[in-house]
Amino acid sequence: MSEARTFEDDFAEICGSESPLRVRLAALTGIIRKHGPEFDQAYEALVDQLRLAKAGNTAPNTGDCMAPFLLPDHNGHLVRLESLLGEGPVVISFNRGHWCEYCDLELRAFAAAHAEFARNGARVVSIMPERLEYLRKVGERSNHAFLVLCDMDNSYAMELGLVVWLGARVRELLTGSGLALEKIQGNETWFVPIPATFVVNAAGIILARYVDPDFRTRMDIDEILAVISSTNSQ
Repeated sequence: MSEARTFEDDFAEICGSESPLRVRLAALTGIIRKHGPEFDQAYEALVDQLRLAKAGNTAPNTGDCMAPFLLPDHNGHLVRLESLLGEGPVVISFNRGHWCEYCDLELRAFAAAHAEFARNGARVVSIMPERLEYLRKVGERSNHAFLVLCDMDNSYAMELGLVVWLGARVRELLTGSGLALEKIQGNETWFVPIPATFVVNAAGIILARYVDPDFRTRMDIDEILAVISSTNSQ
């Protein structure tokens, strides 16, 4: 009799899949429901609460000018949005952290599409509220295919109206699973950004955006590339 598959087994299979990001994200939700129904229920309740509170509704919209930032990279070097835009369009992805399997899948997808973004003259930037030692691990795991910036205490995400609280039940479950978010973030707030994607042109104008309180969904890579390609052809 074969051994029962674990969450790690199923997640590794999803990570190795070449399916579109949206398909892999849906598959991840499926294995969480299978292996950790208590997490699935807590996530559903959290998303319902965030939707009721209209979380993310005040975030910048298409046509708006993206607010500037000055944030450190994984080496502590300060990076300005303005300097990145001088090189072409920028894809800005807000991620909850390296510990989030949904963010992990999204960042793997960005890394896999690195050559396509480069051909279109675009840079990808991941912004997350983690201390530099953890950002370095993200960069190493992705072979530095994209830029990773530290938004300590969610200051920039808060400016954009993207910050939410994970809630007592999710905090209890994640802590019980061994996640020390206080150590990772350097504070005890358990605040994270709503995972959001902004495609910004060289003039700093938002061409497309994806902001959804349901952290289990993300903007697909093909959609992002289509926006950038369309802009380049104009």
